[in-house]
Amino acid sequence: MAAAAELTLLEKCLGLSKGNKYSAQGERQIPVLQTNNGPSLTGLTTIAAHLVQQANKEYLLGSTAEEKAVVQQWLEYRVTQVDGHSSKDDIRTVLKDLNSYLEDKVYLTGYNFTLADILLYYGLHRFIIMKLRHRLVRN
Repeated sequence: MAAAAELTLLEKCLGLSKGNKYSAQGERQIPVLQTNNGPSLTGLTTIAAHLVQQANKEYLLGSTAEEKAVVQQWLEYRVTQVDGHSSKDDIRTVLKDLNSYLEDKVYLTGYNFTLADILLYYGLHRFIIMKLRHRLVRN
């Protein structure tokens, strides 16, 4: 899923009215949001955090200092480990890591739903769909 599509879905999830226009820059198609009140914002997680604040849902960024750090950790994981990796081995490693980590947790930060859960879901969604399609073709 392209970053612009993810950000549009996030806007909907947050209850924001549509209206943001996204572009992409560079070979990796990094998302860019031109704000009305200042400089443009660049990067999936930067723009996503901005949208959360626009929606007055800061709790999605974490409630405590530790939880905020964990949210940032998983947002970074999304960008560095999930985006741009599409080989079966990469996907298998990511899913095994997540399965192991989430073994005793409800959400990535423990018991609170955050932006990290949303963006990781969006990032992994394409892998799950690919795997389902592959299984359907085999059967």
